[in-house]
Amino acid sequence: MLSQRTIEDTLKMEYSFSIIIPTFNEEATIGSLLDFLLHETEDLKVEIIVSDGGSTDLTPFEVLKRGVRFVKAPYKGRGSQLNFGASLAGNNTLYFLHADTRPPQGFIHDIMQKLDEGFDAGCYRLSFDNDHWFLKANAWFTRFDVNYFRFGDQSLFIKRECFKSIGGYRDDHLMLEDQEIIHRIKNAGSFTIIPRTTVTSARKYIENGPLRLQWVFFLVWLNYKMGKSQAQLLKLYKKKISDTKLDTQDAAIVRPLTADLYQKSYPGQSKNQAGKRSGASPGR
Repeated sequence: MLSQRTIEDTLKMEYSFSIIIPTFNEEATIGSLLDFLLHETEDLKVEIIVSDGGSTDLTPFEVLKRGVRFVKAPYKGRGSQLNFGASLAGNNTLYFLHADTRPPQGFIHDIMQKLDEGFDAGCYRLSFDNDHWFLKANAWFTRFDVNYFRFGDQSLFIKRECFKSIGGYRDDHLMLEDQEIIHRIKNAGSFTIIPRTTVTSARKYIENGPLRLQWVFFLVWLNYKMGKSQAQLLKLYKKKISDTKLDTQDAAIVRPLTADLYQKSYPGQSKNQAGKRSGASPGR
């Protein structure tokens, strides 16, 4: 078993991390998350990049006043924002994290140990900041290595070279991008689930009702499997639930891959990879 000092010394020599956080009007949560991350990564080779999708609140202020790098992505949409942040990252391991999700203490050391074990990518199990029985049951299933139970709120670490080789996130996906990429990661390399949990906001479940929202997620996933377009999926989603984070124009801007930026940063993605669908469940 490696001592804490040995782990930290090894980390400083071999590993470097870029934490990439997509944001859109996250002033309520981004500050406390960044405070936690800055404390956890003090004296380690870690950079934090906040990739913003056009926030109109105080998100930029909350980020910049902490000395964290804030960039404006060319397109709104989680996949596009994550790809843009990754294209600017300077370290050898990428860690994608939602603004309303907090990883456990010591998460950098968790990831480093999995890299030492030879894994190319991985995530945590999930928990919610609410004790509703259905949310507990829902989160319990994330311990299983089944793509249906992979959600972006579990966060994702991945070696930079692996991320490049698969072409990054599907830039044309406004929904399901967090689940779709797992299928390609598993085809290209090794994936693991760290047996600890992130804690994510249950806001959307509480606002819409846990059972109702999960039913909507299932309907979106089913329509995705049936080949419906991203615009159709988003229209279905917005019709069924209340979510202030979705812009009314999003359904009209389902776009092709932003080829210039995307292919320059991740030339490894072929046209077949870009167009491939995989079994996935709707993102939270």
